[in-house]
Amino acid sequence: MRYTTKWAGVSALFLLGLLPAAHAQTGWGEGTKLESTEIVVEKNRVLELPEANRNFQKFLIQPPKLGDRKVTYRFNEYRLPEHYINLPMKVLTIQQEELSKLYGNYVKGGIGNYGTVYAKGYFNNKRSDKSSFGAQVGHLSSAHGPVENSGSASSYAKANGELYLGPVAVGGQVGYERDQNYFYGRKNVAEVEKEDIKQVYNRFGVEGHLNNLTDVKNVFQYDGKVGLNYTNDNYNAKETHLYGKVETSFALSDVSKVLVDFDLAYTSLKDAETYGRGFFKVRPAYSLQMDQLGLVLGATIAYTGDTINDARKFNLYPALEANYQVIQDKLGIFVGASGDLQRTTLYALSKENPFLNQNLQIADINKGLEVYAGLNGSISKFVQFTGRVALQNYRNLYFFNNAVSDSSKFDVVYDNGVTKVFQFFGQLTFNQSEDLRLGVKAESNKYTTTSLREPFHRPSMSATAFASYNLSDKILLNSELYYISSSFGQITRTYGSNVLQETDTIVDLNLKGDYRFSPRFSAFLMGNNLLGSKYERFVNYPTQGISLIGGVTYSF
Repeated sequence: MRYTTKWAGVSALFLLGLLPAAHAQTGWGEGTKLESTEIVVEKNRVLELPEANRNFQKFLIQPPKLGDRKVTYRFNEYRLPEHYINLPMKVLTIQQEELSKLYGNYVKGGIGNYGTVYAKGYFNNKRSDKSSFGAQVGHLSSAHGPVENSGSASSYAKANGELYLGPVAVGGQVGYERDQNYFYGRKNVAEVEKEDIKQVYNRFGVEGHLNNLTDVKNVFQYDGKVGLNYTNDNYNAKETHLYGKVETSFALSDVSKVLVDFDLAYTSLKDAETYGRGFFKVRPAYSLQMDQLGLVLGATIAYTGDTINDARKFNLYPALEANYQVIQDKLGIFVGASGDLQRTTLYALSKENPFLNQNLQIADINKGLEVYAGLNGSISKFVQFTGRVALQNYRNLYFFNNAVSDSSKFDVVYDNGVTKVFQFFGQLTFNQSEDLRLGVKAESNKYTTTSLREPFHRPSMSATAFASYNLSDKILLNSELYYISSSFGQITRTYGSNVLQETDTIVDLNLKGDYRFSPRFSAFLMGNNLLGSKYERFVNYPTQGISLIGGVTYSF
């Protein structure tokens, strides 16, 4: 670039020099003669410009003066035109699956031989995480029995409710039961009026509970109950039983916790005499569960207000147990030593034997030292088993024996001393699914009494086999096979002699089948004592032979 500029300047000077010459050559003559001229080019000449005056003073700009300004705002409301806009994009959604219809309520009824009437109803609310409430009613009666005046009737009505208040559940239940029977176990006696041998038990119960068992993250869990049972019969016996029970658990860590259980009760029985019996029991224990070993270390302290057989007022029992998983979830073994005081009431005794005498002497069962061992586990995914052996010592373990004055009624009698029991229990179950279930369980009790000739009406062996099968939700089958060994009762003759009388060995087969015409309507057939033996569970009291009941069920 620099060389180009230099040559452009030289060319310009050359052209300027030619202009006078060209002008001079326009004419001919002296005027056009080129005169000698000297041109001086100074190579080192420097052009100097005069020095300029500079002003270094900064310009000062004054800030604008602030003044009052009035600003007017205007708001305009804009609306889209109201017309349907057809969006070109379609949003795909998954259709919500509808809940299956629940038929949690049902009523059923049927009739059978022996003039039998059967009815049952179950009612409950559906799918609620806030509350649960319902009611049950039932009735079973037979106008006739195996012998004359041996009809019976049993009815009940119950209602229950529970509210779920976060982790706390509060609820209760109330119920009424009525059992009617006749003292038909009489032989070689004169005719009696049916109303004279009628026995009716009325039982009323109410209970309330409070717990936080669903709050599994809470280190302190509790389950409390309080209730009242009232029982009376046709012979002016009246019993009032008040009770309360609390079970607590406090987690010390992930593997250990403290357990404390309380039981309180007061029972008043009015018959020929009126007497009250207090009851108290507390069981503190420490539980530790390691990888394969579990331990329970505790004790039970109990008090009873009984006076029968010089009952011990205060009692102390161990509560010790150790269990070990030999094969995790497959085979476990356990050993322990314990004891307990169990409240006995007319409410419970009358359910076990409805042919009780009047003016009963009722005492609590005092289970002294019990030493036990056993195993449990599973053979496969579907088969589970349990086995247990125990050596037990009892005081005031009750037995039923025929009354001296009337052998058709039963007194509650006690062994005057310690009753020893060697017990074995075993159970094996097979649960393939909800469609097929099989199982068998057996219990053996070898009694050694001190003063009683026999353990009256306590069988030494009982076993049950059961099965259920669901065929395509269309046919439902259930079966039960019972075995109960014989036992003894003692009959007092007119002249004071005592005779032991053995009851029958019981083998009882029961079957039940349901056929569903639809999810709401089905028919059923029940057969009891299908082997047809009129066995005696209690001396002089034969039971019905083959009993059949057929009916229908409606669900809603």
